[in-house]
Amino acid sequence: MKNTALSQKHIALGAKMVPFAGFNMPVQYEGVNAEHETVRNGVGVFDVSHMGEFILRGPNALALIQKFSSNDASVLFDGKAQYSCMPNGKGGIVDDLIIYRVNENEYFIVVNASNIEKDWNWISSLNDLGVEMKNVSDNYSLLAIQGPKAAESMQSLTDVNLSEMVYYTFTHGTFAGIENVMISATGYTGSGGFEIYVKNENIEQVWDAVFQAGSAFGIKPIGLAARDTLRLEMGFCLYGNDIDDTTSPLEAGLGWITKFTKDFVDSDFLKKQKEEGVTRKLVAFEMIDRGIPRHDYPILDSNGKVIGKVTSGTMSPSMKVGIGLGYVTKEFSALDSEIFIEIREKGVKAKVVKLPFYKK
Repeated sequence: MKNTALSQKHIALGAKMVPFAGFNMPVQYEGVNAEHETVRNGVGVFDVSHMGEFILRGPNALALIQKFSSNDASVLFDGKAQYSCMPNGKGGIVDDLIIYRVNENEYFIVVNASNIEKDWNWISSLNDLGVEMKNVSDNYSLLAIQGPKAAESMQSLTDVNLSEMVYYTFTHGTFAGIENVMISATGYTGSGGFEIYVKNENIEQVWDAVFQAGSAFGIKPIGLAARDTLRLEMGFCLYGNDIDDTTSPLEAGLGWITKFTKDFVDSDFLKKQKEEGVTRKLVAFEMIDRGIPRHDYPILDSNGKVIGKVTSGTMSPSMKVGIGLGYVTKEFSALDSEIFIEIREKGVKAKVVKLPFYKK
C-alpha cells in the first residue's frame, strides 16, 4: 500500500483511512454530508496525490496525443486544458484524462490512479513517433481546493489573479512561497476551485499554508467519500464505475469529447456507431419512491424485466433524494422514462432526468 506525502497529516487529523487504487487514502473526516456541504457552500481541500502524471515532449507530442485521445487537442493553446478519453481499440475506454498544453512541444497528462501503469503501457505502445515520455506520478502531490470561496480564500498565497482564471485553464506561478507551482482552474466537484500540482518535498509547506490562509473562510479537509457524492451530483463519470474497457464514449454520453475531425484509435468504429446509433445509454435517474440506489443494482422495466444496471448511486446530500447513473437499453433512455431500481429484491420507482442533478 502506497502512502501520499500527506498521509501522516490525515491520520493526525483523525481521518478514516482506506485502501483506494493501491494508496492509503482519507475517505472521511467529520462525515460525508458535512464535508459535502463545506465544498458546496464554502471551501474544502482534497489530497488527490494518488493521481498519475505524465509529461510528453517533442515536436511530435501533439501527433501522439491526437492518436490516443478521442478529443481534438489541436485546439489547445498554452495554458489551456482539455478533458478527453482514450479508446482502447475494441470500442471501450482505457481511461479518461486531462491534457494540459504547457507549450507547443510539451504536454502534461493527468490520469486516474488505478490506471497509471495501464495508461503508460497503452500510450507507450502507440508511441512510434519518438516522443519523449516521462512518468512523474511519484514526484508530484496534488491538492484540489474546491468550493465557491476557493479563489478568495487562497488569493493571499499567490500573485496569480485566481478570480480571473477561466475554467479549464492553468498557469505556473508562486504559491505558498513555492515557485513554479502549476495552478489549474479544474476540479471534480462542480463547485469551482483549483487543483494545485506541487513537488512532494514542498507539499507539507503548501498544505499548512492553505489551511492557515483558509481558516477565516471555514476551510476543512475533505475525504474521498464526499468527492464521490459531489461528482455524482454533477453527473461526472467515474472510471471503473460509469466508464471502463467495455463502455464506448458514445454509450457513456461522451460524444462531446469524441471529435471526428481527425483519425484516432477506434475513430472508424465510433463513427459507425454514431451513424447506426447505440443500443444502450448511460442515463441519470432520480428516485421517485424512497430508496438509495447502489453500484451494480439491477435496473428494471415496469414488468420486472432487467434493462440495465446502476453504475453509481447515492443519497444526494444537497437534494436529499436518491440519485444515480446507469446503463439502460435505448428505449428507456429518454427523459422522464419510468424505470425501477431493484433494491432488496423489490422494484423501486425512479425516472430518467437531465444532468446535472444539482442545480446551483
